[in-house]
Amino acid sequence: MNRKASAHWEGTLKEGKGHVSSQSTTLNKTQFSFKTRFEQGVGTNPEELIAAAHAGCFTMAVGAALTQAGLNPTSLDTEATLDFDMAALVIKGIHLELTGKVSGLTNDKFQEIAKGAKENCIISKVLNTAITMNATLLS
Repeated sequence: MNRKASAHWEGTLKEGKGHVSSQSTTLNKTQFSFKTRFEQGVGTNPEELIAAAHAGCFTMAVGAALTQAGLNPTSLDTEATLDFDMAALVIKGIHLELTGKVSGLTNDKFQEIAKGAKENCIISKVLNTAITMNATLLS
């Protein structure tokens, strides 16, 4: 299986602009620029897309592990915060904040499942940065 995405850019770094698109067309000429990456503006940026990909992958990995354990989660929500050092131009880390509602699950088992998903989801494996996590099981 292959997945494709593309990017187009025109102009200088600070005044230029571009767009990204994905094979599924969920991203369809979604704009990005220096302003959306390093300041504030309407559009996306590579770091935001990495955070979104990591949140999605991790949440699905938690869901898969719960399913394998015979559990059906009512809800799983993850916020991924990517820490980008603008001076060094390096991603310093990603923090995953998971909240789940799962009947019949102890907090210890939830923590174990979340830790395994953090370490083994596909996006975690490809990232070369520190990944931290907090998991909260709601009753």
